[in-house]
Amino acid sequence: MRVSAKADYAVRAAVELAVAESPPVKGELISQAQEIPLKFLENILGELRHAGLVRSQRGTEGGYWLARPADEITVADVMRAVEGPLASVRGASPETIKYTGTAQPLGKLWVAVRANLRAVLESVTLADIASGELPGVIDEITSDPEVWATH
Repeated sequence: MRVSAKADYAVRAAVELAVAESPPVKGELISQAQEIPLKFLENILGELRHAGLVRSQRGTEGGYWLARPADEITVADVMRAVEGPLASVRGASPETIKYTGTAQPLGKLWVAVRANLRAVLESVTLADIASGELPGVIDEITSDPEVWATH
């Protein structure tokens, strides 16, 4: 899986909104806090707003805030809002791809990959990240030294 800059920035911006003590938060503040280019951030926040994850208000008292509590928004929700489905094969859902011959098992493999992505990304909320306390499943997975190897 490749996490794009857009998805990374979206999650980081959403976590900034999750920890905000007095929303609304100005885009400039999020941009500075997370070192995200402001124009790119504004586009991302617009997509999050369109997906119903973020609300906004214009004007001098305006800014952005989460549309739902941070413990009800998962990392998967944010990533889907800016990137679409978590896993696709050549732009299509894995279960719709049909392989023949020796490649036939690939369909099942791609569905399993998507299921595992979901299992991780849907288990972590913005509140988890904001608190620094990730779910136990994350600790279980990352406690294996092999997962840290870059191969």
